[in-house]
Amino acid sequence: MISSNMEKALNDQINAETYSAYLYLSMSAYFADQGLPGFSAWMKAQAQEELFHSMKFFNYVNDRGGRVRLGAIAEPPLEWSSVVDAFEAALDHEKHVTSLINSLVDQAIEEKDHATNNFLQWFVGEQVEEEDSASDIVNKLKLMGQAAGGLFMLDRELGQRTFVPPSPEEE
Repeated sequence: MISSNMEKALNDQINAETYSAYLYLSMSAYFADQGLPGFSAWMKAQAQEELFHSMKFFNYVNDRGGRVRLGAIAEPPLEWSSVVDAFEAALDHEKHVTSLINSLVDQAIEEKDHATNNFLQWFVGEQVEEEDSASDIVNKLKLMGQAAGGLFMLDRELGQRTFVPPSPEEE
C-alpha cells in the first residue's frame, strides 16, 4: 500500500505526464502548420512517450493498491514565436518535469517508501535523456541560425524518430 499523500502526488504526476503529451501534440500541430513535418513527427513521438510515462504511473498506483484519480488536463499553448522558441519551451518543460520527479523521490525517501523510490529511479534516468535530447536540438537550432538549409536537414533528421516502448527488461 502507498500512503494517501504519495497516492495524491502520483496522481498529480499522472496529470503532469498527460499534460506533457498535450503540450507536445500542440507543438506537433504548430510545426505541421509551419511546414515542418519532421519536427511535427518528432513531437508526436514525444507525446506518445509521455503517454507511456503516464500509464507507467497509472499502473503503479493500481499495483500498489492506490486509487487513480484523473483530473482535468490544462490547455497547452497553441503558438510559439519560432522553432527555437518552441524547443526552448520543450526544454524548460522537461526541466520542470525533472523537478516534479525529484520531488516525488524526496517524498518517497521521507516516507521511507522504498518501493516507490525504486520505481521512480527509472524516471530519474529518463529525465536525463529527455533534457539532453531537447537541449541537443535547441543547440543545433541556435548553431544554424537562420540557415534554411540547416532547418530543412534537421527537419528531415527529426522526422526519422518513432516511439518504441521500452521492453520490460529496459524498464
